[in-house]
Amino acid sequence: MNRFKASKLRHTEARLPRREAWIGGLRAGSVSSCGNQVKASCQWVAFSAEPTGVLGIVPLEGKDGGKRTVSQLCCHSDVVTDFDFSPFDQLLLATGSADETVKVWRLPESGQDLPSSAGLTLGPGGGPVDVLQFHPTADGVLASGAGKRVTVWDVGQQQPLAALEPHGDQLQSLAWKRDGRILGTSCKPHVKPHGAGGGNADGRVSCALQSVPGHENNKDSRLLWMGASDCLISVGFSQMREREVKLWDTRKFSGATFTLTLDTSPGAMIPLFDADTGLLVLGGKVRSHGTGGSGVLPAPPLTPQPLPSPPPHGCPRGLAAVPRLALDVMACEVLRVLQLTDTFLVPVSYIVPRKEFHEDLFPDCAGVLPATDAQAWWAGDSQQVGKVSLHPARRPTQTFRSPVIAPAAPSTQLPNDGPADSDRSVSTGASAATSLSASTGPSSGFVSSPSQKSLQSILGPSSRFRHAQGAVLHRDTHITNLRGLSLTTPGESDGFCANHQRVALPLLSAGGQIAVLELSKPGRLPDTAVPTIQNGTAVADLCWDPFDPQRLAVAGEDAKIRLWRVPEGGLQDTLREPEAVLQGHTEKIYSIRFHPVAADLLVSSSYDMTVRIWELGAGQEVLCLQGHTDQIFSLAWSPDGRQLATASKDGRLRLYEPRRSPQPQQEGPGPEGGRGARVVWVCGGDFLLVSGFDSRSERRILLYRAQALPDGPLSVLGLDVAPSTLLPFYDEDTGVVFLTGKGDTRVFLYEVTPEPPYFLECNSFTSSDPHKGFVFLRKTACDVREVEFARALRLGQGALEPVAFRVPRVKVAMGAGGMGGAGTDLRPPEMTPVSQAPKEQPARKFVPAAVYLGEKTDEQKKEELLSAMVARLGNRDDPLPQDSFEGVDEAEWVGMVGTWGHWDMGTRGHCDIGTPGCRDMGTQGQGDTTTWGHQDTATWGHWDAATWGQGDTTMWGHQDTATWGHRVTVT
Repeated sequence: MNRFKASKLRHTEARLPRREAWIGGLRAGSVSSCGNQVKASCQWVAFSAEPTGVLGIVPLEGKDGGKRTVSQLCCHSDVVTDFDFSPFDQLLLATGSADETVKVWRLPESGQDLPSSAGLTLGPGGGPVDVLQFHPTADGVLASGAGKRVTVWDVGQQQPLAALEPHGDQLQSLAWKRDGRILGTSCKPHVKPHGAGGGNADGRVSCALQSVPGHENNKDSRLLWMGASDCLISVGFSQMREREVKLWDTRKFSGATFTLTLDTSPGAMIPLFDADTGLLVLGGKVRSHGTGGSGVLPAPPLTPQPLPSPPPHGCPRGLAAVPRLALDVMACEVLRVLQLTDTFLVPVSYIVPRKEFHEDLFPDCAGVLPATDAQAWWAGDSQQVGKVSLHPARRPTQTFRSPVIAPAAPSTQLPNDGPADSDRSVSTGASAATSLSASTGPSSGFVSSPSQKSLQSILGPSSRFRHAQGAVLHRDTHITNLRGLSLTTPGESDGFCANHQRVALPLLSAGGQIAVLELSKPGRLPDTAVPTIQNGTAVADLCWDPFDPQRLAVAGEDAKIRLWRVPEGGLQDTLREPEAVLQGHTEKIYSIRFHPVAADLLVSSSYDMTVRIWELGAGQEVLCLQGHTDQIFSLAWSPDGRQLATASKDGRLRLYEPRRSPQPQQEGPGPEGGRGARVVWVCGGDFLLVSGFDSRSERRILLYRAQALPDGPLSVLGLDVAPSTLLPFYDEDTGVVFLTGKGDTRVFLYEVTPEPPYFLECNSFTSSDPHKGFVFLRKTACDVREVEFARALRLGQGALEPVAFRVPRVKVAMGAGGMGGAGTDLRPPEMTPVSQAPKEQPARKFVPAAVYLGEKTDEQKKEELLSAMVARLGNRDDPLPQDSFEGVDEAEWVGMVGTWGHWDMGTRGHCDIGTPGCRDMGTQGQGDTTTWGHQDTATWGHWDAATWGQGDTTMWGHQDTATWGHRVTVT
């Protein structure tokens, strides 16, 4: 072979289209993962979007050259780590996520509806899914990598075909050989090719055929095969943190046959290799460039040839190659790369400067019909995919529809990809649209304007309470000078409790004293002691009866529950005798809750690992719930009072139906660790929200479907790292959950929806100093005139401060629906609902300058002009001055015939002034054209068009005095 042979692609150049052809209006995700962040089929492009668990979907080509519309597909409850299109069914998309599941989706045809749910789900596996790739020859075969293990799936049967032997470290990439016989993987220290199916003696080899140390640095590395050859390409970092490319030959796998060092950069490289042309494109987080080769050369090894590279636009996030069947071969486009940046998806075309289609540039490529299916391939069938021509006249038109998944039910209409005059808009996926309609529908009173809807479509689902503002009320409403507060209440307790009339605060004094303060009497407390409740033992938890605002239940460390009745108007003297004492627990009680709908029912949990239900009227225990194996962190009644949920230190969630059985009806995995957890019912009792910690002590919240606890959480959201357990309060009227902990300065707000993405972030509230407790009041305490939808009491260092949460509205005088309870109308009689408010006349956007400058209109100017002219001309009925002059007798006229007939031409033209009866010809006979016979065109005879149309007073109002105003008289 001629070592100096030039490549036919040596003149290839990268060309950027005009900026109008870029796909804009998107917000790419910045989550680091082993995936390419963007993938393309012949019809669709998928990329990682900024919202958690969401992919952006956009057509590869716009219809008739029109702009392409970006859509959002809510895929998972956690970060989408990798995804891949089927090489045969151009509408089949597989996604992997940190929620440990793999989902397969069937995308619609252009202009049709997005799927509302995945066609099928694989897993959950043993950890977050890191990488995915479809098989190159068999339909329905998918390889996924999670942690240290690789699983080969039969997608149609939703069962794994094989689980390859675990790697020694974290898996970083995997790649199928083009013939589908071998699967190559790379982990931190090694590169391994695995036998995985056809081509092996038994068809079930799942161990590593060979293994060799890869790149010396443990940073991210990528691996791909050079077509159907025995060569591998890997990219990674050297020991000196230099980015490098290595070529491996599996026939001599002891070491790399070729190494190319590129540069020093922290960004991981993404390799793209086109086996038909031999082009290798390398893109990184910092910059992108390409190298090309003339093919797979056994000796000497692949020699790189630099290609022009496009300048990056924004921070590069990912890179993807467009399938060869989608290339513009008539423009000699040999490769097209999609570069994902922060806000754009930029297509970069690699073009050979020729004028027509050339067979040598476009060899036959793999078609879209699979060679076999999953079961046949696993049994040993190694047929290869048939090749097709790229010649426009011979290109096949058939398509393939994989039978592994049925068409999904439509729910959200995608706009057609036609020409558009406005900027690109984004339509959310089905689940997101459902959430938006539920949040902003007419029944809620918060109807979005068209501009708001377009903004929501661009940024994804957003909460109607996203602009909520929390503010501490005026100091006149505070209760100050609080002394001797107890800070030793268990973590399972809120620290203090309040209702709409009064608040109960445990004190540090001996004997378990409790201060009861009236909210209607704010101000500074006296320095002397105030009346208290003498509980007799340290307070573990306390709670007001929701149906009797004067009854207070207190759990003590002596395993007893005491019921206290506060007199009307507040404590006047110290209370020492409780109304009743409940006994039954054998260990310390740390949590009590009243029933939400039935009076005189109380539930308690204790260190004896039992949950007991008490009937307060009889003063005795009516039921004891069993099944816990460790400390009970939290318990919560369902809104209808039928079920009871508990969270335990053993990492389990339990759901009871006390009237049916004392044993749990369901159990599911709860938060990790034993630092504490809280549980609360949300979304009308259909879901459970649990706050807790992960293994790294990060505080997070988890959402479960109440009737499917064993399936695990639907969504997990990490918040921050702090030592205190998050105390959740859920406002069932608005769907907003408030989260804060003892000693925190911040209150998180999220709107919880029953559809992905489940948690919609709102503005958080931050205080200047840490609070010792945060308790919410009933909805009736809200001032709806100020659009207040929640009110809380914040216990600070020495004061109790009311905090109001409001939604900013323009029409604060109008009642806004959607913030009050379903059974209680909080609207004052004098307030009109926004839906019934009279429509205001639209304000005039343009005000004429005459309003401010005092200028006259054209009509006014014409009227004044006519009045001035008439005043100057006078009355037309008045006699002229010459009409009063005396003439000559008839005889004198007869006697002067001769004189009349033969005037001197000078006399005829200009009569002597002294001659009576002969006025100056300049005035009567042959008037001077400038005076009477033919007036000046600028004055009377012919007005200028500009003079008449604009009413110029200098031309119309003031005629030449020499022509009109003064006639020449006869003396």
